[in-house]
Amino acid sequence: MARLPDWPTRLAALLAAAETRPFDAHRWNCGRFALAAVHAATGRRPGWRSLASLEATADSAGFPRIPPAFARASDVVLAAEPPRLGVVVDGGRAAFVGPRGLIRISLTNCATAWRIG
Repeated sequence: MARLPDWPTRLAALLAAAETRPFDAHRWNCGRFALAAVHAATGRRPGWRSLASLEATADSAGFPRIPPAFARASDVVLAAEPPRLGVVVDGGRAAFVGPRGLIRISLTNCATAWRIG
């Protein structure tokens, strides 16, 4: 799955739309946010299976794992504590769905990452 030529614009639009969108367990959670970011970057929705852990579920989409230090914008990351999926927004930070909108943390607080496109 390759990135679209306009993926930075599409990712920025997603982040702007999600900036103040609060967590909702069924409608807007970390998994839905990660899938929306993959769609923004590639124009496609990956197939995945719901498994026992977020890490295993993310692995089921088939993207290669990489160390978080090598992740770039639009790559998916897994925060270590509490475990949740997010998206790299720039060199060193990732965004995650929070109670009142997006929160950002350092990639150094992430356990793993997946290269998208």
